[in-house]
Amino acid sequence: MHNFVGREKEVELFRRALMGGPSAPSVIVLHGPGGIGKSALLQRYAVEASGAGRPVVTVDIRTTHPSPTAFAQAAAGALAQDDCVLLVDGFERCRDMEEWVRNRFLPRLPTGALVVFAGRVPPDPLWRADLGWSDLMEVVPLAELDWKHAEALLAGQGVDPAAHSELLGFAGGNPLALRLAAEVAAHGSTDGAVWAPSRTVVEQLLSHLVGELPSPAHRRALEICGHALDTTEDLLRVVLPDEDATELFAWLRQLPFVRSGRFGVYPHDVIRDSLDSDFRWRDPERYMAMHRALRRHLVERIRTAPEHEALRATGAYNYIISRAPWIRKFHGSRDEGGAYEDTARPEDAAELVQMAREIEGEQGAAVVEYWLGRQPEAFKVHRRHGSNELLGFMVWLRVESPDEATRRADPVTAEAWDAVSALAPPRQGEHIGVARFMVHRHTPHRPSRAWDLVHMRIIFELLRVRHCAWSCVVMADPGFWAPLMSYMDMFLLPGRSGRVPGLFCHDWRAVRVDEWADGIDTRLLGGPPEKPAEGPRGAGAALTREEADAAVRDALRNWLDRDALAVSPLLRFRIIESSAGPDAVTALQEVLDKAVQRLRANPRTSHLHSVLTSTFQSSSTQEAAARRLNMAFSTYRRHLARGIDEVRERVWLWETQGHVPD
Repeated sequence: MHNFVGREKEVELFRRALMGGPSAPSVIVLHGPGGIGKSALLQRYAVEASGAGRPVVTVDIRTTHPSPTAFAQAAAGALAQDDCVLLVDGFERCRDMEEWVRNRFLPRLPTGALVVFAGRVPPDPLWRADLGWSDLMEVVPLAELDWKHAEALLAGQGVDPAAHSELLGFAGGNPLALRLAAEVAAHGSTDGAVWAPSRTVVEQLLSHLVGELPSPAHRRALEICGHALDTTEDLLRVVLPDEDATELFAWLRQLPFVRSGRFGVYPHDVIRDSLDSDFRWRDPERYMAMHRALRRHLVERIRTAPEHEALRATGAYNYIISRAPWIRKFHGSRDEGGAYEDTARPEDAAELVQMAREIEGEQGAAVVEYWLGRQPEAFKVHRRHGSNELLGFMVWLRVESPDEATRRADPVTAEAWDAVSALAPPRQGEHIGVARFMVHRHTPHRPSRAWDLVHMRIIFELLRVRHCAWSCVVMADPGFWAPLMSYMDMFLLPGRSGRVPGLFCHDWRAVRVDEWADGIDTRLLGGPPEKPAEGPRGAGAALTREEADAAVRDALRNWLDRDALAVSPLLRFRIIESSAGPDAVTALQEVLDKAVQRLRANPRTSHLHSVLTSTFQSSSTQEAAARRLNMAFSTYRRHLARGIDEVRERVWLWETQGHVPD
């Protein structure tokens, strides 16, 4: 057969079945999604059978009415010939008559007949339960071609080897997608641009692999499945609150091109990419609405879930914001082995220092050794699945005013602190987060599956960490990574253009998490950034802790005076609406009210709630408030001072976290 590649194990199984013998199957069932190569393999089987001198009868249920009478007529030749090989394609259309095929038709075949069924779905479990068939049949799920055979298929189609990587990035090992992409590539060029499938390729794939859908709700569920890393019933319920999530999830999981994994269901890569690109092109507005619903859910999980669940949500978030084709160049290839993040162990220290020496030189090794002694918890190592080989590591430092020892040991981190402090210094209780090292032995400073873990950890720290004023990412090759950094709203520090390493920064007090995520959503539909991210945005001088404490006390005193609150310094807080006028004042009153109400929820501070409300939510004097509370005035004043301190502490905590709990 021309351009048939791979499938050595499946061909060898068929040859063994042709020869017969005690362990040879008499029925082979191939199953897999559309385009995976079932029909091509049946054609290869026909050639093998003819070469062995066996008569061959083929039945294509896609062109035959799926009824016992029609099936028997189409396969009649197999009933009349000894040692016949019966090849049946499109067997998924026989689901309603599998019992008849198993119990009525197959027993009529002559001794020595060999039958191969090929369909999109696995056979009915009753085949396995029937002891008469369990020893006579072999069920073979067809997977995608591996990278070597996929490249061989492209080469056989005459594709320029320089284009293989881009085409494989889209089609993976799906033979149909590879052939369609090869046909397009043969009439164009991928030079100088990220290759993307044409609309014709996407439409043909979706038509062949997905087909008609039962309803608009099923289409929406499939669109979510094509965009999300993993889809669960819970996720469908969040994004489609008005639909039956249980029914839709049950439908998704039985689709032949959808796999079930540890964390939910997901489509084959080429189908996932085709679904997503088609939806993005077909209905950008609804695509973005779906994306934002997913994003809000995942960001909330990152910020509130236990760490292991939050890390998983971070991977899912990083996935959905990386769906634009141009971003693929910054992520690892699908043909690489998997990697996972692990906590650095004491016994890893020597290897981490040596790895830094190989990639960063003696000075880098000395800095790594210094931080291993100061912040060992900042080190996250990356290991290969299966072998646990140490692939590399990253360091996320928490820096609070570097001392002289740190300045001598790590001038780059000290420079990052000085630079952002000159722009907008961290306040008391705040720090800067620094992604200081991203060291990988096999892929230094270039994308890989291990580097994907670096991206995940950085986003986790950006969204999860509290009291972080600035985040800084130190890049050894800033020119290569600059488009991705701009996409993530990280600007290159002024004066460092062309310098190595590059320092990319973000001020979390000027651009809050929600605004940051909204900006990424907006850029998702565009191409690569045409210009670098903007520098620090003027948000007014941030209040110091002392200024904030004084402002909270004044705001409590003026709780009922909106005119006085309208000029409160607290309106410069990022947790207060930025708009001037009544809306900002209302937001300030709500924040104060929430802080005071929290006192009542804690038995330790519940008595302070009545002291504050009696004092500040009425026009009474403090003496009158003490009498109403039946307290000695000295006790009342002590409780009042403590209550104000509790509110000041809570408001400051919310401001430095950038979030007011509901």
